[in-house]
Amino acid sequence: MIVLDTHSWIWLAGGSDKLSQKARRRCNRASILIVPAISTWEVAMLVHKGRIGFDRDVRLWVGQALTLPGIRLEPLTPAIAVRSTRLPGDPHGDPADRMIIATAMEYGAPIITRDKQIRDYPHVRTIW
Repeated sequence: MIVLDTHSWIWLAGGSDKLSQKARRRCNRASILIVPAISTWEVAMLVHKGRIGFDRDVRLWVGQALTLPGIRLEPLTPAIAVRSTRLPGDPHGDPADRMIIATAMEYGAPIITRDKQIRDYPHVRTIW
């Protein structure tokens, strides 16, 4: 089981070469790839702000990207929401990233991320 950071999910779904070889290998070997629900919101906001674009409506893209083999949408549970406010140390300040970190901690799973702030956070395992 692996948690995908939002950009990792986008790159995996799109077949982008931006995903590191190590991350791609781990995705290919994992039986479950968790996409935190907050990532669907992040993708929609990135499209809304013009930071990314797809060849189809974002709602359709999200729906299709959630049907890829091994992908499991993980809802934002009360436990994850509360945990995101109680992260030890000096965690990432972005609320969405805090929820992604909390999701990984809740499941004891590593996060596939290029985000240096998440990779430098000592309380969660990462893959890049």
